[in-house]
Amino acid sequence: METVRLLDLDIDRALQQVRRGDAVLPVSGLSWRLLDCLLAHGTNVVSFDTLAAQVWAPAVVGEDAISQRVKLLRQALGDDSRSPRYVRSVRGRGYQLCAPVQPVAHAAPADQAPPLARRWGWRASAAAASAVVVAAAVAVVAWPTTVPRSPADPLLQRADHYADIGQASNNARAIALYRQALQVDPDLPAARRGLARALAADTCLFNGPAERAQQAVVEADRVLRAAPDDAAALAARGYAHDCLGAMPRAIADYQRALQRDPDDERTRASLAYLQQEQGHLAQALQANLSLRAPERVRFREVQVARELELLGFTDAAARRHERNFQLFPDNVFANIAWPRSLLLMGDADRARVALQQALARGTPHPQLFRLQGEMLLMQGDAAGAAQAFERGRALRPQQSMGQTLAGLYGTVPATPAWIAAQLQAQAGEAGDGWSDMALERALLHQAQGNAEAAVADLQRAVDTGFRDAAWLRATPLFAPLRTAPGWPPLLARIEADVAAQRAQVLAAGWRPGDLDGLSPARAAGTR
Repeated sequence: METVRLLDLDIDRALQQVRRGDAVLPVSGLSWRLLDCLLAHGTNVVSFDTLAAQVWAPAVVGEDAISQRVKLLRQALGDDSRSPRYVRSVRGRGYQLCAPVQPVAHAAPADQAPPLARRWGWRASAAAASAVVVAAAVAVVAWPTTVPRSPADPLLQRADHYADIGQASNNARAIALYRQALQVDPDLPAARRGLARALAADTCLFNGPAERAQQAVVEADRVLRAAPDDAAALAARGYAHDCLGAMPRAIADYQRALQRDPDDERTRASLAYLQQEQGHLAQALQANLSLRAPERVRFREVQVARELELLGFTDAAARRHERNFQLFPDNVFANIAWPRSLLLMGDADRARVALQQALARGTPHPQLFRLQGEMLLMQGDAAGAAQAFERGRALRPQQSMGQTLAGLYGTVPATPAWIAAQLQAQAGEAGDGWSDMALERALLHQAQGNAEAAVADLQRAVDTGFRDAAWLRATPLFAPLRTAPGWPPLLARIEADVAAQRAQVLAAGWRPGDLDGLSPARAAGTR
């Protein structure tokens, strides 16, 4: 039976997908294999040994590992171990489904009988129908009561639906619905986790204030106080820290979440992005390529293209950037990546056309306006660049880099006192794991005429993980430094590290097929 129903769950075994109404539940990897094994055994008890052999083999696991995976499966299904609806524990023996699995019939064409009837005649069809009726009757007798669903579930399902769309207006609807669900059922962890993620997304993706992500941390913490091992809450808190720029905290939460739920592919992709920002390009690429259901991870294709670009696989990256730009017009990072890639390849005319398309798509982002400002500077349009940098600053006024770019390239020249004050404001700040602070200080020292200090700042950016030598060569923002004595060693250092990682990728069995036939060595001057 490829499509079956378990109470209110519709399960497509061919697609490995579980749905409740319109919502796709996060069941994948080991959790899916565990569920599929239980489905195959119906309501029979499946022993620990059978589960270990059919789900985990050739790995050897004990009962604790199996029990933990059952816990994660229950979380994904919205089940309660104290009063289970879908999977129940049989003490000392194993696990079983709480209700019979029913086949879901697919309508055959009017002039064509179902395959079973074509082979065996009407008797088999009647017998199959009787079996369904008997199974339903057994379910009523054996399981006369079920755990009542939360009265907030309809609100929660709609909130999840809007949150998954990935647009600002729908994310706002999701936030409102999650809050309504919590008014109905304040003890519903799924609603609090969803609210945390949607609040963080408002800051991270839709230019909302930092207070939204800070509130997301509070909401995730409320879940974790009651359930410290809640993997989804850890992932939501990690995402909030990520959006606040607290990279070490985000990484710690992502890693803890993955220890508890290795099948959480969205969190694995988020961790891969931070690994990319730390300069671990090959590691990040491998993590993204290893996702079992990449289509469920919204930004995965953009990340893979960016990692290939930083590793110097220019043609493969460009093909992917262009495809993402065509397929995901509402993805802000795809809208930034394609015109930026064209610019770095030296195709300024196409880059300008792509940028205008991106700006018209309604996905504003500081990086998009920063790119516009850079391109206008390259055309000699200082006034237009000032306007673009100011739009980026106004979009997220709390971001220091936006303030610096708007100040340095504004229509009113920045004063030495203002530049010194900007540097002084950063002097006491500890590194947060990102390279932006070092890049910003390099811009300010360059504006002071201190090329040596500016190059030293860029070296610190490389220490933090910055690996974009192509952008350093192309951007007008650092044009005055290109004659500085420390400039060639800076680029050489980046390229040496990238070359080693490039060779690692090409030697790996997991490399993408569009890299077949490429050499680990890079021609001089290429990205």
